[in-house]
Amino acid sequence: MTNASPASTRAQGRASEDLAASFLEARGLVVCARNVTLAHAELDLVARLRGETDVPDTIVFVEIRSRRDDRAGGPAETVGRAKQRRLVRAATAWLLREGLWERVAVRFDVVAILFGNDEAPEITWIPGAFEVDG
Repeated sequence: MTNASPASTRAQGRASEDLAASFLEARGLVVCARNVTLAHAELDLVARLRGETDVPDTIVFVEIRSRRDDRAGGPAETVGRAKQRRLVRAATAWLLREGLWERVAVRFDVVAILFGNDEAPEITWIPGAFEVDG
């Protein structure tokens, strides 16, 4: 992949997902699923973080946001309350479907990617970006 920003929004989304998946896998997460649509919402990445001997695995639901520049704010700023509620709804459906409800720890992360014109993309990983209310 070149350092320049991808030409189309779709290409930028795909490049962002590929970049985020590689970035997280290099840090010990195992990507289990990509682009899962459940409960009228999409989960960009679902990953597993292996627990230690006496600690259960953690399922990490990752929202990926990217922008070509930050003039209108950074990409992570676009994950508002409504988006968080949709992610929680889809994550709940995924956990139930996979038989993991109440069997694993859960975390919601955000990976924000800022593409520069002639620079390598700037990646910001926010583990535990938001908590689930109630």
